[in-house]
Amino acid sequence: MKKYAFIFPGQGAQKVGMGKDLYENSSAAKNVFDTADKVLGYKISDICFNGSDEDLMKTINSQPSILTVSIAALEALREKINVDSIAYAGHSLGEYTALYAAGAINLETAFKLIQKRAFLMNEAAEKTSGSMAAVLGLNNEIVENITNKLNNVFVANYNSPGQVVITGDKNEISKNLDLYKEAGARKVIPLSVSGAFHSPLMKNASDEFKNYICDFNFADTKNHVYTNVDAKAETNGKIFKEKLPKQIYSSVMWTQTINNITESGINDFIE
Repeated sequence: MKKYAFIFPGQGAQKVGMGKDLYENSSAAKNVFDTADKVLGYKISDICFNGSDEDLMKTINSQPSILTVSIAALEALREKINVDSIAYAGHSLGEYTALYAAGAINLETAFKLIQKRAFLMNEAAEKTSGSMAAVLGLNNEIVENITNKLNNVFVANYNSPGQVVITGDKNEISKNLDLYKEAGARKVIPLSVSGAFHSPLMKNASDEFKNYICDFNFADTKNHVYTNVDAKAETNGKIFKEKLPKQIYSSVMWTQTINNITESGINDFIE
């Protein structure tokens, strides 16, 4: 019998019209969208189905939109076939979908948390001058060595072997991109984002989110959820609650997460 891991995407996966086919063909997915509209207090479904690229790229829209569509896809799958996972993981905001899928939080809590997270991260981005860039074709150690020598520049995401995203002060990143190219990077791509996500420039957002999350309950899970901040497998609800605020300003250990899942004996993934 195959062992599956469910994995969920983060910011950047948005697309105009996303989820409309799920809404029209699955009662379970429709319920997710209807619940999202009610809890968020506005028609996130309309932004998903009819919003512009510009609308969907805004942090306050993209995070709840991707969460909604991800959960809708999960529930549409569960509605049709009896398949489940023994491990869960999500990239950045995708971790919230993973926690929902594993049973750590309910649907309403997932939407409330991501709405607050998106607001705080957007607010922090507006107050700081930050940006991000993807470095392709260098190993982690080389990227880290260069990044550590710069002022207010950090590693945001370990996305895959040979793809690392840096984050931090906009001017510092812009004037030092050639350092990565000179070290052998195949490409260095500035990203179209509004801030220095997953960096200490998000620390104020993290602190405020930590206060907000205190009012919510997290259940222990039957199966493991692999957390972004350390790529470790966890089932303890209290630990999930402690790690989520840290995730906002910490590196996303995605490569390490996938490696740890496969090393546990799981080789089949459903995204």
